[in-house]
Amino acid sequence: MSSSAQAPRRRTRGGGGAARRAERTAVHIEAAKYIERNIPNFEVLNEEAMQIIETNAETILAEIGVNFPDNPAALKRWADAGAEIESERVRIPRGLARALIKTAPSEYVQHARNPDRNVRVGGNSMVLAPVYGPPFVRDMEGGRRYATMDDFDKMVKLIYMSKWIHHSGGTVCEPTDVAVNKRHLDMLYSHMTLSDKPYMGSVTAPERALDSVKMSEILFGESIANKTVMTSLININSPLTFDDIMMGAMEVYAQNNQACIVSPFIVGGAMAPVSVAGTLTQVLAEALAGVAYNQLCNPGAPVIMGAFVSSIDMNSGAPTFGTPEASKILFGAGQLARRLKLPFRSGGSLCGSKLPDAQAAYETANTLNAALLGGVNFCLHAAGWLEGGLVTSFEKFVMDADQLGVLHSIAKGVDMSENGQAMDAIREVGPGGHFLGCDHTQRNFKDSFWKSGILDYKPFETWQDDGSRDTMTLANEKVKRMLSEYTQPAIDPGIDEALKAYIADRKISEPDAFG
Repeated sequence: MSSSAQAPRRRTRGGGGAARRAERTAVHIEAAKYIERNIPNFEVLNEEAMQIIETNAETILAEIGVNFPDNPAALKRWADAGAEIESERVRIPRGLARALIKTAPSEYVQHARNPDRNVRVGGNSMVLAPVYGPPFVRDMEGGRRYATMDDFDKMVKLIYMSKWIHHSGGTVCEPTDVAVNKRHLDMLYSHMTLSDKPYMGSVTAPERALDSVKMSEILFGESIANKTVMTSLININSPLTFDDIMMGAMEVYAQNNQACIVSPFIVGGAMAPVSVAGTLTQVLAEALAGVAYNQLCNPGAPVIMGAFVSSIDMNSGAPTFGTPEASKILFGAGQLARRLKLPFRSGGSLCGSKLPDAQAAYETANTLNAALLGGVNFCLHAAGWLEGGLVTSFEKFVMDADQLGVLHSIAKGVDMSENGQAMDAIREVGPGGHFLGCDHTQRNFKDSFWKSGILDYKPFETWQDDGSRDTMTLANEKVKRMLSEYTQPAIDPGIDEALKAYIADRKISEPDAFG
């Protein structure tokens, strides 16, 4: 199921042939519905293993504890809830965190300004969102460079034009040409006006989270206290530390009923043990404490349990991606999240390669497939990630976004209808025949096989005659084509002016800061 908006086109004359030609060349902006899985989740932990990990996680919280530095309000909330406080250390009695998170919803709807783009997070759903956070961008013309606001706007347009991506994301690249304390305003405005897909709020300071809330109220024309319109990323400073900036942003969002992804950020061997079971234990302990604190701020606020985990190259110290250990942790964390009845975030187009090459493709495929099979509900970084998250690649973005169609197809499962069984085709063809011309094939061939919008399926001679173009070249051409065909979704002029006025007032209220 998909919805589409069509750009205006000139009326044509000349009968049915001309009409069909006009239809083929018209620009369609398609947006697939979020994935609804019709396949089982892959699991790596048996009941005994899960109980051991859960018991060990409770031991961490009760005996070792977690740190909430520079946050007296958080310490008071925890003390009032029954935790033991020693300086900035919080020790959480066994069972307390689990009791607190019972108020968190098992799923929620994030509303977009276009209701057709609303997404459901949790249950059997999977929402795909783009890369988040890189300070650099890369394309074939400019190479690797610091990102600008123009790059950011181009990425938002590409995301809007990409059928298989359901969510506009947040910091799709870091626009370094805008002051640090003001760039969040421009980024939000870009998501709000250049797209009508759902988006993420700013988390780099509590006051920027509040700006996100206020601008969203302008966009939606009402209070958002009873309408979740943002899902924002709250990273835990692993191991076991909840810094005051992130917690301050989460407090703002929770109190305004906006969703947060509470996510341990772990490089195994550096910020967690090297073993899968040990890392899973730490992931669960951190997630329990973070989600519980979210619910202390506002019981019932929507919240996602996250797990961002990579392994490490012990020679260079660099994080590695697409590894079997990271996949096993993702599968196990998904099981633990479902036992807690929480939506789950993990996975993405993660890779360590410097270019959109074979290494990038292998690592990305390993991680995206694990995310689908492991029951991920919110998949951040689903397209565009390069160089360990330092770079947003335009070409890799469209390559990844194209492959996300594969996930949609796999998630449908197997069609066991009468048409899917195809017994009529088998009877019609019989022994020794072929199925190319049979009735069943003629009725179904257009939709039977997934087809890439980028990859080359031509014979060698035709490929050679067409310029012997590799995948990155084809992706670069598609980037240019998508940007040239981009049509901005309509927005009420009064709302647009109100957003601009808010941004202007906020920008003149404080000097620029680039540090």
